[in-house]
Amino acid sequence: MRVRLSLKQALKQSLLPLAFMVAAPAVLAGGGGDLVPAPYHEEILNQISMREAEMLLSQPGVIFYDVNTLEIWGDGFIPGAIYFNVNNWKTLLPENKDTTMVFYCANRLCTASNVAAREVMKLGYTDVRQMPDGIYGWRISGRPIERP
Repeated sequence: MRVRLSLKQALKQSLLPLAFMVAAPAVLAGGGGDLVPAPYHEEILNQISMREAEMLLSQPGVIFYDVNTLEIWGDGFIPGAIYFNVNNWKTLLPENKDTTMVFYCANRLCTASNVAAREVMKLGYTDVRQMPDGIYGWRISGRPIERP
């Protein structure tokens, strides 16, 4: 059985792959800079799920740090979380270096909480955790938030 294509359909089928081939070099070009090695970190992050974070939220002495921008913080944060994206962030840390701390930012694409958690670990804190799903995952899941 032979199927007849209209001229418009035939052009679509033949030009669309051609358009992808023309655009491919731009896609494969990357940022245009030199290739550099990926960063290596001595500190291994202890990443936790939202469920684990929620369980920690009810435990006394656990500190949550929100590493988002002020605009995102203003839209809501995990109840009791401390806004961490400040110049004097070291003053926000507990004296006890064994304190459980949970860092989060916006979502899995945001790396601010990764950086903050690693910096705190470099200072000798031993129970540092990072929640990759961030505040957006927290909100989407229907978990409670606070507003400033």
